[in-house]
Amino acid sequence: MPENLQEMAARARAAQNEIEDWPQEKVDEMVAAVGWKIYQRPAAEACARLAVDETGMGIYEDKLLKHQKKILGTLRDLQGVRTVGMIEEDRARGIKKIAKPVGLIAAITPMTNATSTIGAKGLAMLKTRNAVIFAPHPRAKRSCALACDYVREGLKQVGAPIDLVQNINEPSIEASQEIMKLVDLVVATGGGALVKSAYSSGTPAYGVGAGNAVVIVDETVDIDQAAKKIVLGKIFDNATSCSSENSVVIHESIYERMLERFKELGGYLCNLDEKERLRVVMWPDGASISKNVVGQPAGKIARLAGLPDADHIKFIMVNGETVGTEDMFSGEKLSPVLTVWKYQEFAGAIDLVKQITRFSGYGHSCGIHSQDEGHIMELALKAKVSRMMVNQVQCYANSGNYNNGMPFALTLGCGTWGGNITSENVHWKHFINTTWVSYPIPEVVPDEKAIFGEVWEKYGK
Repeated sequence: MPENLQEMAARARAAQNEIEDWPQEKVDEMVAAVGWKIYQRPAAEACARLAVDETGMGIYEDKLLKHQKKILGTLRDLQGVRTVGMIEEDRARGIKKIAKPVGLIAAITPMTNATSTIGAKGLAMLKTRNAVIFAPHPRAKRSCALACDYVREGLKQVGAPIDLVQNINEPSIEASQEIMKLVDLVVATGGGALVKSAYSSGTPAYGVGAGNAVVIVDETVDIDQAAKKIVLGKIFDNATSCSSENSVVIHESIYERMLERFKELGGYLCNLDEKERLRVVMWPDGASISKNVVGQPAGKIARLAGLPDADHIKFIMVNGETVGTEDMFSGEKLSPVLTVWKYQEFAGAIDLVKQITRFSGYGHSCGIHSQDEGHIMELALKAKVSRMMVNQVQCYANSGNYNNGMPFALTLGCGTWGGNITSENVHWKHFINTTWVSYPIPEVVPDEKAIFGEVWEKYGK
């Protein structure tokens, strides 16, 4: 029987009201207790196992690693952060900023990150004194419920109201649409239709755009190191991450050597006939990717496409030909399938990044393996993406890793390019309202000459 969502929202608001005036120390204790309950090994193992069994996607060991890393990384980002009372002061401008909760949040969560999303989002939302109702994908409802149970154990341990974190047990499109109208903020992680629904709900919303990471490999790299990092990102959790490497654009001088190294690391390069058979398997209707390949092992996909020696294939490669619907391999694949491209001049590589992300993944991310700072900055200045990883495993790095400064998050904004309101990793600072308190300061009247002087000299007053 479907839950009474209005009752759930009422309980959540009552719980949030209870902690609204908690001091920072008590909030931090709550977050640490919840974090430990969902991070500790037995909980993480149970969550990872259920996520794989229920969704039929990904790899248990990788989901376990992702679950613990995203929770520990989120706790690292939250440690010492003030989210209660005055969080910033600018005496020269006479400004103080006061943090306040958003209130009640609806978090629409995907099946690709069924439990790590609950932990990472939930901790950031509790740190900012909010309540949250999770609306999971129907194929991940039990995984969501299990993760939320661990969270509620942590809340109970410190005397916090357990209704701060709730989940919809029988999720549906209708339930998601209803809950989005009952809350103060929506955080939607999923496909384009879901995000559009969130933006149309009448409630302020953070959404995400499609992923389709394109990685450039220039002639200055250590081929072995670059290849290893790309393969790690491509095969992790069977490429369920929206940040997984999808296309690799390689300089012609190292192209053949890179492909050979990829093959040594378990890659299989399709010929034209095999690519066509693979295309039919992956997009049987010519447009929508098949659920039979999303998050599935490369060997299984290879067998479906009739590729030889399928049991030894760790990932599948195809040559990129054109960008767009004529070659769907230029888009996001959510599977251990990598599209390889060759370039001559660096401007051509950048143009490919632009074309590919414009077709699929506009605003999301790109990467580069290079020792040439000129190349790195040229790509950074010209690519219309919200995050660019340099010499890193793309799918590890985009959403926060221990060896970079990206905020740990599993909702990655894509800016206006991807139809989103933010281009940041959505984390704790997106879950607060801020009151600016302004004090008078000595008057500073702008100097007209300092502002307009050059214009006056050039064009006259």
